[in-house]
Amino acid sequence: MAEIGDTRRFHNRRAITAFFGYDTEPDDSGQHISKSRPNTKKGSSSLRRTLFIIIRAISAQKPIDNPVYVFLDRKRSEGKHYYSYMTAAAAKFLRIYYAKVNEVLNEKGTLVCT
Repeated sequence: MAEIGDTRRFHNRRAITAFFGYDTEPDDSGQHISKSRPNTKKGSSSLRRTLFIIIRAISAQKPIDNPVYVFLDRKRSEGKHYYSYMTAAAAKFLRIYYAKVNEVLNEKGTLVCT
């Protein structure tokens, strides 16, 4: 949270995934339809590593009521590659984090860390 700061500086949920480097590269050829695109990895590698560790912990704990774990488990059961479903779950975690923190910030006006 200290590294991200105030989430209101991101204009939408895609901006926070871009900050971490979990957004995909554009494919604007016009003729070619790409099924798979690599992540940009523009953000901090230490932030991506921390997020990956968080997703591994969620995967190890297996909390049935956690929407990130449910998403991760569904992608795993679809037969996705390990890094594919871990990256997708990390992006899902970021979107949920962004929504929840902004909800709290919009209710209270400011976020105070102690």
